[in-house]
Amino acid sequence: MGNSQNQYQNKQFGFCSFVCNNYFSLMNANYLQTPIAYLKGVGPNRADSLQTELGIQTYQDLINLFPNRYIDKTQYYKINQLQRNSADVQVIGKIINIKTVEQKKGKRLVATFLDETGQMELVWFRGQKWIRENLKLNTPYVIFGKTNYYNGNFSMPHPEMELFSEHEQGIKIVMQPIYPSTEKLSNKGITNRVISKLILQLFTDLKGQFTEALSPKIINELNLIPKSAAMFAIHFPKNQELLTKAQFRLKFEELFYISLQLIAKNMLHKQRIKGYTFDKVGTLFNEFYSNHLPFELTNAQKRVLKEIRADLGSNAQMNRLLQGDVGSGKTIVALMTMLLAIDNGFQACLMAPTEILANQHFIGIQELLGAIGINIALLTGSVKKSSRKIIHEQLESGELHILIGTHALLEDKVQYKNLGLAIVDEQHRFGVAQRSKLWHKNNIPPHVLVMTATPIPRTLAMSLYGDLDISVIDELPPGRKPIKTVHRYDSNRLKVFHFIREEIKKGRQIYVVYPLIQESEALDYKDLMDGYESIARDFPLPDYQISIVHGQMKPVDKEYEMQRFVKGETQIMVATTVIEVGVNVPNASVMIIESAERFGLSQLHQLRGRVGRGADQSFCILMTSFKLSSEAKTRLETMVRTNDGFEIAEVDLKLRGPGDLMGTQQSGMLNLKIADIVKDNDILKTARHYALQVLKEDPTLAKQENAAINYTYAQLVKHKNIWKYIS
Repeated sequence: MGNSQNQYQNKQFGFCSFVCNNYFSLMNANYLQTPIAYLKGVGPNRADSLQTELGIQTYQDLINLFPNRYIDKTQYYKINQLQRNSADVQVIGKIINIKTVEQKKGKRLVATFLDETGQMELVWFRGQKWIRENLKLNTPYVIFGKTNYYNGNFSMPHPEMELFSEHEQGIKIVMQPIYPSTEKLSNKGITNRVISKLILQLFTDLKGQFTEALSPKIINELNLIPKSAAMFAIHFPKNQELLTKAQFRLKFEELFYISLQLIAKNMLHKQRIKGYTFDKVGTLFNEFYSNHLPFELTNAQKRVLKEIRADLGSNAQMNRLLQGDVGSGKTIVALMTMLLAIDNGFQACLMAPTEILANQHFIGIQELLGAIGINIALLTGSVKKSSRKIIHEQLESGELHILIGTHALLEDKVQYKNLGLAIVDEQHRFGVAQRSKLWHKNNIPPHVLVMTATPIPRTLAMSLYGDLDISVIDELPPGRKPIKTVHRYDSNRLKVFHFIREEIKKGRQIYVVYPLIQESEALDYKDLMDGYESIARDFPLPDYQISIVHGQMKPVDKEYEMQRFVKGETQIMVATTVIEVGVNVPNASVMIIESAERFGLSQLHQLRGRVGRGADQSFCILMTSFKLSSEAKTRLETMVRTNDGFEIAEVDLKLRGPGDLMGTQQSGMLNLKIADIVKDNDILKTARHYALQVLKEDPTLAKQENAAINYTYAQLVKHKNIWKYIS
């Protein structure tokens, strides 16, 4: 079977001979596509287990099953030789002092461990009494375990320890890789040792040869080890140094090809899709900037405007994502971009996800532009037919400069005379399909600016939204008071109610939010109604008016209740998370989040952003029961500590991993095998830099020096998964 398959595949892969100029590497590429069952020592049953448990279908998949960690007992390290990687190490030294350190919860035992080159810490979180009694000071020990690196110091939690004198008489083990595994695999006898043996078998069959996937220039500049050496060292490292080099090389390669894919897509877009050139900064823009700005722009706003202007003058279509935390002043930037369009003889539109939000934008922008004489209209589902007709006519004649609305803007009936700019305030993304509908509203697609209040760490955003350029407003306007956030347990509810009464006396309004958690809507509804009843008992009519909004209400009733709250007719709004994103009630100064432990971090941050819109001090109170997981504690502590959306996004990313942030649309994109988008952030930046450089100098990858990249990239596009073809 093996031979006939290889012959067939050789024919198939004949096209790539310009890279694989020797027969062996060609054969290699085909050989790696062989089903795993044919490998010596596997067979049909093991093949089935490897496939269901680890997704291993071919030789290729097995060779790219990278170890999670390594046990290194070959070598003794000096403290000044330790490296920041995920390997276990062995060090000889002495303990010179032991102390107990208080922490938020409980204590930890910390020992200072010393050799002739430096010192590190040994840390224990449990079993402290026994350890303290049994540790000998100033006596040589051999310690073994994983190191952590923080603030320039190494530490080792719960090390294995042995007196040096006893260790000398023991048996020595070499460096050993530990592979991902599952309980089912172990039960079927596919142990770590078996996997290691199978991989060794593959290496023997391949004679350790792998097709190079990077250009000589990149390999030389970054001093990378060759592909074949990296693959061998990742599975069978001889020492720490070689392992670090192999990890760096393979992580770089993975992130390089992801970046290459995204940048190529973006460049192709800019080449193919020409945009209108806005070449002048005209009277409207200058008039507004000089005489009608309600406040001085922040430096971040000025920088972002500069980036947008450069796009608009470049004759390619702008596709830019504008990130900014709640209240950072994205709307002003959007408005000034619209003025640039009008100054250049074009129309602009702004699309929001809901009527309430569209209405808010309309009122806000009308107020700002009142004195300049620009024609603005609002188009939503509830605009009457007669008014619609006028809007349609004015839009087609060009009398109307700015149209603000909901999805209604996408209807076929809505025709512009000359749409040059579309702004999408997509708090929670309108899909790509809706964006493309906007494109067809003119002969040449309009420039697109997408605004979002969901902060995503910048490098991650680059990886997620590769088709968009990114601008970030990362400072708040002066005068905004940060929202005070506190965490309270249910037992303090009476005090919280007292605080609410005081705030209402001052004329303020309150949000109380309940999570949607249960699979059953009925239970959710019951939770909310129980909460509502307890608030209604403590805040009785006629002194207090309460609105309630939940998912089972009709949209008309929901809208009615929301409007009552917006107008200030009710003081308390009890709601599930359907609270309208972005609703601006400047008078609402307190946000109470019930069962806060059940919300994700970014959700908590979004909810908190509903208050703090006015000049008064605002508060966010996180209510929870006493039972909290360590992850929930981290989330609550982060919320209390910071208002910075980007810091929150970073913590969220560490807690949840990138998968959840991407939604379904991009989740396949980052199915990473060896790199970690959070921990290897600096490698991602380097990889992105090189991918950009390669494509700038050689957009079609036609140069001989990029032949290896061209071949690998073609395979990537074909197989849609990086490690299916990088080898």
